[in-house]
Amino acid sequence: MSLQSWRWIPNALTFVRILLIAPFAGALLAEDYRLALLIFMVAAATDGCDGFLARHFNWRSRFGAIADPLADKALLLTAYLMLTLTGVLPVWLFGLVLGRDLLIVSGALAYHYGIGPFDMQPSLPGKLNTFIQILVVLAIVVLLADLPMQPWVLDFGILLVAGSAVFSGVHYVLVWGLRAWRASRS
Repeated sequence: MSLQSWRWIPNALTFVRILLIAPFAGALLAEDYRLALLIFMVAAATDGCDGFLARHFNWRSRFGAIADPLADKALLLTAYLMLTLTGVLPVWLFGLVLGRDLLIVSGALAYHYGIGPFDMQPSLPGKLNTFIQILVVLAIVVLLADLPMQPWVLDFGILLVAGSAVFSGVHYVLVWGLRAWRASRS
């Protein structure tokens, strides 16, 4: 059996991550933070494995290129939504996180239909924003699970996520606005 016959594995791992979103949301809503942490860690492991396999064995696919970041974003947005609904995070922070993502998607659609096709790669500030959001969720869930974590991570994490969301959102608007302006002038 050739290695190419296993190329479905990264997509299957992405699908598993999508399936984990509902139990993760349920655990957060039920305030079962140890279970939520376990599910989050399993989801993170599937993300790491599917990315490694896709790159290492060149098992990339169009489905994976679209579904993988969407699965990551859905898991993160679910975490922020559930932590907001349970009163752990302020509503304005969820609005900022969601608003940034909606702004980027709206801008991408406007560019695509108004200017032309493009291949939008995540920017360094965008990647940093995602990394910060993941670390903050992880730290907060660890804290809420009564595992060793400093209580200041909650307030500091809120400020860090807010600053990162604003910075990366403004960066996307400036970069893609400039590209759109240049493309429309040529």
